[in-house]
Amino acid sequence: MAELFPNVDWLDLVVASGETLYMTIIAMIGTLILGLILGLVLYLTSPDGLWENKQLHFIVAAIVNIFRAIPFAILIILLLPFTTFLFGTFRGSNAALPALIIGAAPFYARLVEIALREVDKGVIEAAESMGAKVSTVIFKVLLKEAMPALVSGITVTTIALIGYTAVAGMIGAGGLGDYAYYYGFTRRDFDIVFVCTVFIIIIVFVFQFIGDLITNKIDKR
Repeated sequence: MAELFPNVDWLDLVVASGETLYMTIIAMIGTLILGLILGLVLYLTSPDGLWENKQLHFIVAAIVNIFRAIPFAILIILLLPFTTFLFGTFRGSNAALPALIIGAAPFYARLVEIALREVDKGVIEAAESMGAKVSTVIFKVLLKEAMPALVSGITVTTIALIGYTAVAGMIGAGGLGDYAYYYGFTRRDFDIVFVCTVFIIIIVFVFQFIGDLITNKIDKR
């Protein structure tokens, strides 16, 4: 492999891959938490929802739609002052996390809302007729029944996050995107760009395989 791509610094490539994995995993966790909260609020406050509230639903839906509409490359620039305030710099893997989470969570929130809407209303009504509290309905019925779709949704979102990390790398976030851009594209060394692309594809396949495996295990249909 080293003979085929002599210009590639394999140690730097391993470090860049580690940075990409770090950003992806931490952002995935943040996206999962924030996306679940937003998705639940969207579902519960919708018409005929358990916490029907038109005003709150409108506000949350508007926030989700606005951030979904902003291209990630622009969002990460818009958040530079916020990122600098949090970390004292806009460069590095940690500095990319706020933009990654804020960029992906609204997308996942909509997937969560869709997954919850697919839960059989008869199951919810049966739980309510038995005197189940709202919290019980949410955690024991809604989330449990929607779990395969929720896992599938976070898998799709994580794949998108890997692409976001590559964009973030172009403004100094590190990772494979940073390595491909600064050491490959800017120096017209497309061997590096190619190898980074292969590594990103491998990472995508790994996350997709894990997500599919978990989904198939918990899907009892």
